[in-house]
Amino acid sequence: MPVAGILPAPDGRRPAADLLVRNAKVFTGDPGRPEARAVAVRDGRVVALGDDHDLAAFVGPATKVVDALGRRVVPGLNDSHLHVIRGGLNYVLELRWDGVRSLRRALAMLREQAGRTPKGQWIRVVGGWTAEQFAERRMPTVAELNAAAPDTPVFVLHLYQSALMNRAAVLAAGFTRETPDPRGGQIVRGRDGEPTGVLLAAPGALVLYSTLAKAPTLDPADQRTSTRHFLRELNRFGLTSAVDAAGGFQNFPDNYATVIDLARSGELSLRIAYHLFPQTAGQELADLRRWTETVRPGDGDEWLRLNGAGENLTWAAADFENFSEPRPELAGDYEAEFEQAVRLLLENGWGFRLHATYDETIRRDLAVFEKLAAEGLFPGGNRWLFDHAETVSGASLDRIAALGGAVSVQNRMSFQGAAFLDRYGAGATSHTPPVRAMLERGLTVAAGTDATRVSSYNPWVSLHWLVTGRTVGGTPLYPAGNLIDRETALGLYTRGGARLTGEEDVKGTLREGCYGDLAILSQDYFTVPEAAIADIEAVLTVVGGRIVYASAEYEGLDEAVPPVSPAWSPVAHFGGYQAAGARQADLMSEAVAESERHRLWRVARGAAPAETAPPFVDPCFTH
Repeated sequence: MPVAGILPAPDGRRPAADLLVRNAKVFTGDPGRPEARAVAVRDGRVVALGDDHDLAAFVGPATKVVDALGRRVVPGLNDSHLHVIRGGLNYVLELRWDGVRSLRRALAMLREQAGRTPKGQWIRVVGGWTAEQFAERRMPTVAELNAAAPDTPVFVLHLYQSALMNRAAVLAAGFTRETPDPRGGQIVRGRDGEPTGVLLAAPGALVLYSTLAKAPTLDPADQRTSTRHFLRELNRFGLTSAVDAAGGFQNFPDNYATVIDLARSGELSLRIAYHLFPQTAGQELADLRRWTETVRPGDGDEWLRLNGAGENLTWAAADFENFSEPRPELAGDYEAEFEQAVRLLLENGWGFRLHATYDETIRRDLAVFEKLAAEGLFPGGNRWLFDHAETVSGASLDRIAALGGAVSVQNRMSFQGAAFLDRYGAGATSHTPPVRAMLERGLTVAAGTDATRVSSYNPWVSLHWLVTGRTVGGTPLYPAGNLIDRETALGLYTRGGARLTGEEDVKGTLREGCYGDLAILSQDYFTVPEAAIADIEAVLTVVGGRIVYASAEYEGLDEAVPPVSPAWSPVAHFGGYQAAGARQADLMSEAVAESERHRLWRVARGAAPAETAPPFVDPCFTH
């Protein structure tokens, strides 16, 4: 961007920067120098911070100078638990309801998409939304899906709890009255025994994900394009790094081929540290043993590198996180195989991460670790952590600290907090998860989203939750004693993730020698009203000195990406996360008015109380 008053350095004694960001309010994250006005980047690293005058000497004939126009600049964000590899392979196939404020708008999007989706393809809404975000405060019905798309299969995933399918999707998935319920799941049936289109995780989500896996997939060329667009979408929110948590239906090395190819060609716009996750129950130890013999944590480079195993090591040790269902009871004897897996990893120098929602699971895992600690394997220098840990107790946190562990928290309560509150009450909810207690013990804590199948990938929604303690629908969950300030929350999204991958010396802060990863924000995170934190985006994102996302005054400065393919993709028409705008505000007002008319209709028939204090919410749709 041309900037008046900046001229090339008069001599060559100081090598010029590749990029200079000036006239900024820079938050560095470095306690030794927390503020600056300008940042210079050369060869992918920060070479200087200071005032505009101080850094003018870094401007040369080829220096790209960006005027931040007084905006806030922060270190690039790092999502410590994001299913970025799997999400990228499917991104352009998905209709995203992330950020949509009314069900009316969501169904209109679905209806529009049905008109452009070719025969044989599905419309899939896969996570990132909850009924609480809608003005109507309810989920869609199967009848509404049938009306919006009578002939095109529609699959709508709702958290870890359920999925809705229209008639066409039920047929495409092959569900009939004879189809048995899968283990841990339920195919809801009508009076005639036929599937209604509702799938329930009861409590396991396998029925949801295995059904989704029946939908058509992209060919390798389109998977490549899809991944590039997903990474660009993450860059849109200032994300410059992510720790991929692997996950179900993500096989190594097949499903990693796209990001490996992009890394080799220098086309990644996000730094990824990835994990390996055994996919098949019964052969987990064989998979882990094969990996320890062929690859090692740290393999790769600053753009794509192996970080360890997990988030599952053995399937039997993983609990479920459907807060609409009772806490699952795990098998009483999973520890023997689990111990073998952990021992194998530690003896081969591998770190790991573990999916554990409930303290009951965490206590059993810790008992295995303490047994191995007696042999000197803990703490042994290998990075390990618990993911999620919503109901972890203070006693368990003490044990984690003693064993050298860390915790990665995600804002699943932004989307499932109301369900947890209904089941367990305000007392338990007030410290779910106990983030302040983790920090007070000196634990390494990192933050993320667990996107894309539950929470949205928008990190500012997660930061809003950490700071305000509220769900996406505004329900308060936590007292002041379990909230953290904005600077601490940002640290969990920058330095915290870097510590989980052993990169804290080069990532998470803006100081000389660190990666040139930063974001210029649309609003000042430190001064906007709390409610507005979730609406922040980046107007410019830089990774390693490369401008990978640019909007507003900077439009056109970023690197080109190929057009979205296939052309009928929902992303090609709607984009990804739906930012709040005037049209959405109008639609939300219409939805509120319609909801009030519906309430009055029910009052007239005696189906709802006449009081108007809280808007009527049908309890059938609160989860």
